[in-house]
Amino acid sequence: MGQTIIQVDAFSDKPFAGNPAAVCVLPAPQTDDWMQKVAQEMNLPETAFLVKLADGYNLRWFTPLVEVPLCGHATLASAHVLWSQRHLSTDQVARFHTKSGLLIAKQQGDWIELDFPANHSQVTSPPPELSQALGVSMQSVVKNSLGYLVEVKSEDLVRQIQPDFTKLGTLPVDGVIVTSIADSNSEYDFVSRFFAPRVGINEDPVTGAAHCCLAPFWRNHLGKDEFLAYKHQVEVG
Repeated sequence: MGQTIIQVDAFSDKPFAGNPAAVCVLPAPQTDDWMQKVAQEMNLPETAFLVKLADGYNLRWFTPLVEVPLCGHATLASAHVLWSQRHLSTDQVARFHTKSGLLIAKQQGDWIELDFPANHSQVTSPPPELSQALGVSMQSVVKNSLGYLVEVKSEDLVRQIQPDFTKLGTLPVDGVIVTSIADSNSEYDFVSRFFAPRVGINEDPVTGAAHCCLAPFWRNHLGKDEFLAYKHQVEVG
């Protein structure tokens, strides 16, 4: 019997933009090995697997290399599939039971609102390989469960980074977020990029899990509770 897999371009209203995720609504649980092989075959930043429960869905996410504990864009994609394929009516809340706890998605007009946990960071002493791999001067570095969060002095620096992915992949963390306050003439509050070669994603186009770290970080810096953020992605060799 075949299994339907739907690809969704999350965080975008245009085809071939945003961050692609595959969504697989399973009739019954599958083995970890089977899900990992499907994720390898799809070869997207994330493949989401859902199984119906009495009060929502069990949700797991796999990159082509590993399972990850949290993924924002594949959760958004999963909610979209549940509503668009009529697994849920559009007025129902999507409840996801995950390794990061209960995640909630609901429709708000033309938008989808996600309720995700804040991921707070702690000051750390980064290894010298971090600065070498990024090739930029770092203003501050903190660490959270996702990896290192590096602040640099300008939006231009964020855009200009051409990481050494081989060196980044040797660091003892799954991901590296690089961020700065947005340009003074920008409509945005802060900008960022996200690198995770250790889990098979050199650069992730749009990263919900990273914003779970960025929101509390910039709240402490800017004294705000609501942000408009921009995620850069630059083609690097």
